[in-house]
Amino acid sequence: MRGVVMYTAGDVRVEERADPELIEPTDAIVRLTATCICGSDLWPYRGVEPADHTDMGHEYVGVVEEVGDDVRNVKVGDFVVGSFVISDNTCEICRAGYQSGCVHREFVAQTVGTQAEKARIPHADGTLVATPGQPDEDLIPSLLAASDVLGTGWYGAVAAEAGPGKTVAVVGDGAVGLMAVLAAKQLGAERVIAMSRHPERQELARFYGATDIVEERGDAGVARIKELTGGLGAHSVVEAVGTQESTMQAINSTRPGGHLGFVGVNYDVSIQGIDLFFAGIHTEGGPAPVRRFLPDLIQLIWDRKIDPGKVFDLTLPLEEAAEGYKAMDERRATKVLLTL
Repeated sequence: MRGVVMYTAGDVRVEERADPELIEPTDAIVRLTATCICGSDLWPYRGVEPADHTDMGHEYVGVVEEVGDDVRNVKVGDFVVGSFVISDNTCEICRAGYQSGCVHREFVAQTVGTQAEKARIPHADGTLVATPGQPDEDLIPSLLAASDVLGTGWYGAVAAEAGPGKTVAVVGDGAVGLMAVLAAKQLGAERVIAMSRHPERQELARFYGATDIVEERGDAGVARIKELTGGLGAHSVVEAVGTQESTMQAINSTRPGGHLGFVGVNYDVSIQGIDLFFAGIHTEGGPAPVRRFLPDLIQLIWDRKIDPGKVFDLTLPLEEAAEGYKAMDERRATKVLLTL
């Protein structure tokens, strides 16, 4: 089969990889219908994470081709959406709703590698969710978004306790940030502030429910949030970038007693304990337990109540994955869908 391999930072190639085979009786083989490039894939592309002939990709939808003897929840022929974290969905951590911390956790990124024609998904019963039927073609981008960025943005909003009567601020206008805007609106937030400097992303944020746009960053961005909230700060803040500046901007934009959901993958971020102590806020985040939300998100998409697929602003064939990485690295694309 064809698949994306990152030889080293900046060196992305599409080449022949071995077809996956069932190894454990809980495995499934999925022929992928679509896949995509994630902002977190840019960490190894930029040399922040190691890359050495690494199989890339962790977002995926497709049709089940083969299942192990112990698989019960999905069957051959099902169209499925999978989480970017492998989970059994039965352990104590999973049952508490944190499948991304499953005792059998594996990250699909740089292991399974779903920027490819097929993938072996371990713990298929706990990781894959079948759609109500075979989806219309125009729903596939939205279902693909549910595999990671929609579920991650949704978790960020839930962790920030977005809801009726709340003002929600979203730090970051990438795919996850835009999905957090969508989630905050769907969860009933009264006001949703998107922090963005890019006109095309501002437009999409408004489509997803943003009521206000803040272009300022850093201390100026915090001051603007305070100005919009009577000097108090937002009830709920989602951090969807992962840099030092964005993290402090998010913390300082949250009112005392408010909630911060942090879902941006962060490297080299340092928080002074005294700053967090006097902020007096609730914090929750990390790798999103997308599996918790998948059934509901799939139904919302199926019923055409949300359209997260609009977050893909560049579509390329799998063979042109290298150009997709370059476009995202240069911020010429928010998120790239790869067709198969």
